[in-house]
Amino acid sequence: MLSHLLGFLSSEIGIDLGTATTLIYVKGRGIVLNEPSVVAVRSGDARQGVRVLAVGEEAKMMLGRTPGEIQAVRPLREGVIADFHLAEEMIKYFIRKVHNRRGFSAPQVIVCVPSGATAVERRAIQESAASAGARRVYLIEESVAAALGVGLPIHDPTASMVVDVGGGTTEVAVLSLGGIVYSRSIRIGGDKMDEAILAFVRKTHNLLIGETTAERVKRLIGSALMTSSDREETLEIRGRDLMKGIPKEIVVTSSQIVSALAEPVRHIVDAVREGLENTAPELAADIIDKGIVLTGGGGLLRNLDAALRNTVGVPVSVAENAQSCVVLGTGMCVEHFKALRGLLSTHA
Repeated sequence: MLSHLLGFLSSEIGIDLGTATTLIYVKGRGIVLNEPSVVAVRSGDARQGVRVLAVGEEAKMMLGRTPGEIQAVRPLREGVIADFHLAEEMIKYFIRKVHNRRGFSAPQVIVCVPSGATAVERRAIQESAASAGARRVYLIEESVAAALGVGLPIHDPTASMVVDVGGGTTEVAVLSLGGIVYSRSIRIGGDKMDEAILAFVRKTHNLLIGETTAERVKRLIGSALMTSSDREETLEIRGRDLMKGIPKEIVVTSSQIVSALAEPVRHIVDAVREGLENTAPELAADIIDKGIVLTGGGGLLRNLDAALRNTVGVPVSVAENAQSCVVLGTGMCVEHFKALRGLLSTHA
């Protein structure tokens, strides 16, 4: 199996192995893959090594819609691997997809990890990538990759602060002189926001909705707070009435979703405040001057920057291409490996 796979592998690659989305950067080609981190299998297949039915976009379409014998599974939870076998199969599939040339050796791979990942969790990520055919696996902290991807001067003797809100985790980091001065990872991100919306709709309207619907609500009318310039928006959603057991349609408003998202937003704001409180005065002064940069798909939640700004009193901006900052930073390490080697680790 592995020898067959090696025929597909070529260049060095960087992988942002996210809870919600996986992005892959190939040396000299840029970002070549952006797909959901979802695998569809038949019941029992995960442990027996039977063929995977679908991976990525095709598998995500099956979430909440599969017959009894088929499962659409997310191999990662809260930024780390929850199912080693399926994570390995997913990485293999994505590597095959981006490498369609034969006759090249296995690639060197750089994979992002949350700063709060344990040694066991880091080892699981390394082993999954190695089992998928990587020649050598390096790890890079997500916050460092995000800062590189934004273009922050992390090697300067001044502080840069980045808040990366992913699907499973939020990374808060202060960087200076090419190193991490402060780092904290909380297991709150876009998935927790979706769960909060799902729970709110269930409690308030007795309506059961799926993850895909909750994500759509967040994307279309979700917000961290309502500002004076914001207009009330509405959205029709469908689900199953928990009282009658039949399909039902309701209308939710943007102010309701602000209320639903209050708790995960509070956790993110508290983590940023704690980061500032634990930063040396000289570096804190740099952050006040330069501000905080928000990255990650979760950082695109409307008015999250305003919620942070109002609470911590520091300028906050949302990075351009926020969703791809981490993989772009990883790609910089792929392209300039020797120069940035010091930012990587090879063991848990």
